[in-house]
Amino acid sequence: MSLFLIIVILFGAAWVMFVLPARRRRVSHAAMQEDVAVGDEIITAGGIHGTVREAEGDTVSVEIAAGVVVTLDRRAIAAVAAEEEVEVEPEPEPAGDTEAQHETSGEPR
Repeated sequence: MSLFLIIVILFGAAWVMFVLPARRRRVSHAAMQEDVAVGDEIITAGGIHGTVREAEGDTVSVEIAAGVVVTLDRRAIAAVAAEEEVEVEPEPEPAGDTEAQHETSGEPR
């Protein structure tokens, strides 16, 4: 009886760790594909970047270059591109390089 209980617990843990997260990802990906609207920048499953020009039913028309429009199935949309904000850290000044040293030494910068 205890062996059966251990097997049931292991299957339950595997279900929680593997099946449920995959299901959540699949549902959220399908929702993202359905929510694509005109003007969204997308990335296709093949890695092509483009802008949605028309969306009707199960197909979308995507402009991948100036004047080049392709028709794709919604399922071919891998992601909606989002611009990432990049924080640039200021470069620290070297410890021995101060303004006073340049002025007194007469060295050009």
